[in-house]
Amino acid sequence: MLLREAMTDPLLERYKVIILDEAHERTLATDVLFGLLKEVLKNRPDLKLVVMSATLEAEKFQGYFFGAPLMKVPGRLHPVEIFYTQDPERDYLEAGIRTVVQIHMCEPPGDILVFLTGEEEIEDACRKITKEISNLGDQVGPVKVVPLYSTLPPAMQQRIFEPPPPPLKEGGPPGRKIVVSTNIAETSLTIDGIVYVIDPGFAKQKVYNPRVRVESLLVSPISKASAHQRSGRAGRTQPGKCFRLYTERSFNNDLQPQTYPEILRSNLANTVLTLKKLGIDDLVHFDFMDPPAPETLMRALEVLNYLGALDDDGNLTKLGEIMSEFPLDPQMSKMLVVSPEFNCSNEILSVSAMLSGILLFNYLFSLSSIPHNAKAM
Repeated sequence: MLLREAMTDPLLERYKVIILDEAHERTLATDVLFGLLKEVLKNRPDLKLVVMSATLEAEKFQGYFFGAPLMKVPGRLHPVEIFYTQDPERDYLEAGIRTVVQIHMCEPPGDILVFLTGEEEIEDACRKITKEISNLGDQVGPVKVVPLYSTLPPAMQQRIFEPPPPPLKEGGPPGRKIVVSTNIAETSLTIDGIVYVIDPGFAKQKVYNPRVRVESLLVSPISKASAHQRSGRAGRTQPGKCFRLYTERSFNNDLQPQTYPEILRSNLANTVLTLKKLGIDDLVHFDFMDPPAPETLMRALEVLNYLGALDDDGNLTKLGEIMSEFPLDPQMSKMLVVSPEFNCSNEILSVSAMLSGILLFNYLFSLSSIPHNAKAM
């Protein structure tokens, strides 16, 4: 949202202080903002920028932002005990389900948070956990198993904040809430009552191959920074435990210290279009914290030129300016803009909304008022 504001207000004059939280995640938007805000700071001495994270590469960020001062705020987490497996797990999903059942049978009351990689895996785990615990009968307390992932309807997402179920009978074993989530629960929200965290050590990451121009989601090992974030979920309200379903040797030797920046593994066509709209023409010398590969930038420029968003000199065209207003991939932006020419605006609107996964349908729906016989750009 801040990037889109910068398109109409390049110096972000509405703001005196800007805080970029969870900077260690190194998302595409935050990396572009780093470079953009670094330029803004040169022209606006009154602007203050605060970059925050619990697991930040502090020295790297200090050097990037002109030797900025560093403030370390002591954490207020309760102690979290970390457990590792003795040997690598052959199937982390089955290991996670087994660990949930063991915790419910043997550990004191407290809710459980399990990290998995995606919707299908999470729904499968929820079914299996419910079945396994129901097979134990009344020797254990009841459970409320709740999934959490980005495409879940908001009303269903709110279930993670519900209390655990009461005992089946007075004086019986207490109930427990079990949340099975993607890495959205790493930093984006805090769920009260979580005492136990199960971390298989994997997450889905976007990977782009510029040679074949294909972007895909692959299940990949997390970083040490993400592992620390996950374990911290167990110590928010009381002392907790984190069960890592990988060996301590693997944690020390195999996991990368920080999450690999998204800008180095993404299709940059939309990013290039945004930068062009912001008036940044010299993309090669734009001050990225971690510059993307020249081949990835070239592929992005080729795609935008083919779509008519850039002319042969690399300048933004009138069509490109319109496309940059949409929070969509350039291919879908172009598809929407030219749809009146083919009398299919409503259909293309629906297709774009489903493909993009962006919950801005009301904004996009306003485009359906475009007359079918309107002249395409």
